[in-house]
Amino acid sequence: MIDTATQGTARLGTRWWQGRTTLLIAFAFSVMADPVSSVAYAIEAALHALDGRLHLLVPAMVVVVFIVALVVASYHHLVARFPEGGGSAAATGSAFGEGLSFVPMGALVVDFVLTISISVAAGASAIVSYVPALAPYRLLLALGLLCVVAFLMRFGHLGRAVFALLTIVFVVIAVVVLVSTLDEPAGVAPAEPGLLHGAPLTVMLAFPVAMALATGVEAPSSAIAQLAQLDDAGRRSFGRWALWLTLGIVGTLTIGLAMAAVHLGVGLPGDDSTMMADLARAGSSHGVFTAFQAATALLLLSAASSSFQAGPGLLKALARGDNSRHGVLPEWLGRTNAHHVPMAGVFVFFGASALVVTAAGAAEQRLVLFYAVAVFVSFLMGLLAMAKFAWHDREPFWVALNLVAALAVAFTLVANSLRPAALGSLGATLLVGGGLYLAWVRAGKPRGASRAVAEAESDE
Repeated sequence: MIDTATQGTARLGTRWWQGRTTLLIAFAFSVMADPVSSVAYAIEAALHALDGRLHLLVPAMVVVVFIVALVVASYHHLVARFPEGGGSAAATGSAFGEGLSFVPMGALVVDFVLTISISVAAGASAIVSYVPALAPYRLLLALGLLCVVAFLMRFGHLGRAVFALLTIVFVVIAVVVLVSTLDEPAGVAPAEPGLLHGAPLTVMLAFPVAMALATGVEAPSSAIAQLAQLDDAGRRSFGRWALWLTLGIVGTLTIGLAMAAVHLGVGLPGDDSTMMADLARAGSSHGVFTAFQAATALLLLSAASSSFQAGPGLLKALARGDNSRHGVLPEWLGRTNAHHVPMAGVFVFFGASALVVTAAGAAEQRLVLFYAVAVFVSFLMGLLAMAKFAWHDREPFWVALNLVAALAVAFTLVANSLRPAALGSLGATLLVGGGLYLAWVRAGKPRGASRAVAEAESDE
């Protein structure tokens, strides 16, 4: 009897761990769809900023990954303090008052629009790279992909398991491409000594545009609100694992692909291709190249779909209604269809994204200049909030780490703001954040508004 009971307990324990492991994998790989998909265009963006100087690409991407690591380490601290979710908005509201929480919320709204826009544009580029004859129709192709993603939203959320699966498929195929390049002969000559003059300054000025890789760091800290089946300790653990797993996978892929590009001499692409497509074409078989392009396009559309979920969900959480405790936006933004999807919010993000894609001519390398700005405003507010908490709790290590990360983020913001394109993103962030703040004031400053991001995620 004792042996039978022991075996039964062991089986229950095994199923429990298997269930949690499966949930962790599904959660972690779904929330990293955005940063992993950014690999498709962030490395090329860095090379553009370096004026095609391939020998400086790896140092630039190492700097990018290092700063992403600083932000991840700080968000490790943030998740510990806010295991119920909410990310930088919750931290900012708690540290500086709910009024300022609308700054990171405005930044997230702009970031969702840009994520949708750049994802469908990069998805169109992935298709054009495989079928160059479609190059003249790039804009129509991108708008078509945007319509498809938006239309699918009316049937309800596709499920984070789908995002997780596509992310895993992309990572596996990208690793295959990396391994394939090892057998290829080197295709680039050593850099001339004269070209190395001023290299550190060039790298420091160029890396901020590639910080698009960091845009998904906010996701785990907010998305843990979905894990209602776990207690605070479980959500805290899942959020931290997701953060560090994201850093490990994105960092490895980024530096590995950059090194492979240098090894093969794959520089800036032509108008009908992308750098990653040229790398996959040069370093692997046609079958692997086909699979890589397909996986890239599908992952990018998953990233767009994820933002189509999060953006309207946030507007719904902020909308007035019978069940709203802190509604500040018009009631119609909170209405849902039969599948519980706030379609009005979907139309808002569809319209804004269509305008952005059209204005940029569906060129993801133009859009990336706008990208690593809005969400970095959110990062900065969250990091300063966590520095304040650490100071109050007398934790000098976390004070120093959060301040160093905040300085790195502030430098990225300033460096990107020197580019005229980035000012549009910054201006939109301030406009949306300011609009939300004024709506909050007109509504009588209802308490709990800073929790809207967590509530938007928990509704899923």
